[in-house]
Amino acid sequence: MNFPPNTLLNMSYPVEQWLTTIETEIQALFGKGRVADYIPELAGVPPRQFGMAVAMIDGTHHSVGDAHVPFSIQSISKLFTFVLALKLVGDDIWQRVGREPSGKAFNSLVQLESERGVPRNPFINAGALVVTDILTSRYAHLDLALLNFLRRLTDAPDLNWDVAVARSERDTSYRNMAIAYFMKSFDNFANAPETVLDNYCRQCATEMTCAQLAQAAMFLANDGLDIGSGDQVLSREAARRVNALLLTCGAYDAAGDYAYRIGLPLKTGVGGGIVAVVPNIGTVSVWSPELDAKGNSLIGGYALERLMQLSGWGQMSLTM
Repeated sequence: MNFPPNTLLNMSYPVEQWLTTIETEIQALFGKGRVADYIPELAGVPPRQFGMAVAMIDGTHHSVGDAHVPFSIQSISKLFTFVLALKLVGDDIWQRVGREPSGKAFNSLVQLESERGVPRNPFINAGALVVTDILTSRYAHLDLALLNFLRRLTDAPDLNWDVAVARSERDTSYRNMAIAYFMKSFDNFANAPETVLDNYCRQCATEMTCAQLAQAAMFLANDGLDIGSGDQVLSREAARRVNALLLTCGAYDAAGDYAYRIGLPLKTGVGGGIVAVVPNIGTVSVWSPELDAKGNSLIGGYALERLMQLSGWGQMSLTM
């Protein structure tokens, strides 16, 4: 493994103790949210589940609860497709998508008309569809390209997407189809919306565990360098910019609240997962299927906030 010289490797943290404390505290929160029942296949996910994993850049790993149970990562996949697109087209991506918080629901069409079909950022549905459109033009089999990328980051060759979830999402993706056609009317869509939607639903149906997600995002905590493979996934500057976007746009229209409460770059998904980056320290992934009104994991948000209170990592990451 390639350990960076500028990290706090000599610091020891009682991570297991923190995770045990959090697992105990979150028990009272079960039943206060609801699963993503607008996707039929996700409506049947048992709600009383919680997992949390911490991966440190010194190579140590910590977990609690259901951290090794696979779940549908949904919008967390937008982080990894965005990184793939950024590697392919670089700053040209900003000709087709913005980098501002939307302040609207993740599946809103409201701003697209006044902003002539250019989505606010890559992490709302409209922006993610543009990113998937870019990748669809470059990859004959985008689903395999994404899986291979994630498999290398996680060293998990069996990582895959769930066919039933993808089909369930595709069969009910009327709003996303409307968004795609609306952007095509402004010439901000190169491929057939149906083809892009097929790819988009497959990427969202990718299944990962908390432990795998924490490992996959490690390069963002380490100046773009993946510790496991030794790959320079992104330049240091590009990694910094991705983290900035995750901080300001990664939690739908609750991004400001998450930045205030948690203070970390992160990406959420309606499958109940969250992956967060603690620059120069490590990564955190949490999963609990019950969502709040914004579509973010209710218990996951609490768990991350408590981890920041116990560890002080949020304040440290902002000063590094």
